[in-house]
Amino acid sequence: MDLSTTLITTRSLPVSHYLRPTVLLRTLWAHRELIRQLTWRNVLARYRGSALGLAWSFVFPLLMLTVYTFVFGVVLKAKWGNTTNSSMISVALTLYSGLLVYGLFAETLGAAPTLILGNPNYVKKVVFPLEILPVCSLGAAMVQFLAGIAVLLIGSLVFAQQVSATLYWFPLVVLPLAMLSAGLAWFLASLGVYVRDIGQFIGVALQMLMFLSPIFYTLEQVPPGFRKVMLLNPLTPIVQSARAVLLWGQSPDWGALLSVTLISAVAMQGGYVWFMKTRRGFADVL
Repeated sequence: MDLSTTLITTRSLPVSHYLRPTVLLRTLWAHRELIRQLTWRNVLARYRGSALGLAWSFVFPLLMLTVYTFVFGVVLKAKWGNTTNSSMISVALTLYSGLLVYGLFAETLGAAPTLILGNPNYVKKVVFPLEILPVCSLGAAMVQFLAGIAVLLIGSLVFAQQVSATLYWFPLVVLPLAMLSAGLAWFLASLGVYVRDIGQFIGVALQMLMFLSPIFYTLEQVPPGFRKVMLLNPLTPIVQSARAVLLWGQSPDWGALLSVTLISAVAMQGGYVWFMKTRRGFADVL
């Protein structure tokens, strides 16, 4: 299907119209073909001109896993948590799984503030559903994320001779991560039009968030006084649940996962409403 045939005119509707979750779902479904095309275009653009092309989607995670294994397993001889029997590869896989979750979130949000600024023609010259741009950015990041998960599972199979028996729960862990990323991306994409410095702030905030999430340490290692604060971080239950279902053969913490899923759903709906409310002024600012 040609790209232009999938464009749907966005009418000027009251903000209350976008408060209904069904409107968001219908919008994404109506533009599904355009989202697919632009997502794939973003993926190809990332490796355009390189010799390996899309193979980098698998080569890069493999190289990073090798580096983590060497640094944390060979050089630092790190152990996971308070255990004394963590093997070199199990520590590397544990760290790598947390970084994959964080990477999807950080890549989507890091690109969000410039999504509209980088596509002024979509705003001024073409009737274009701007609200799909953050979704396409998330989709491109998801491709890299899934390639990393594939490398993680292959590493677990090769070195641990097993694959987690609870792997089938993984989509339920990814769901709140995707919704939260999309909601915040809508908010930041809009805010980036009006506040140009937001991109610099987000870069610093994402670096801080990486160390404030249980990626390089367990939640039990955090002093009790700070542990409750750590639990306010929505990435905390997602990272922990991802490790449980991907590596340890455990079910996720259903209570924590349900809570973060509801929070993520609210964030997604709120981000979408904010974007649709503020998009009317994009052309004036740009």
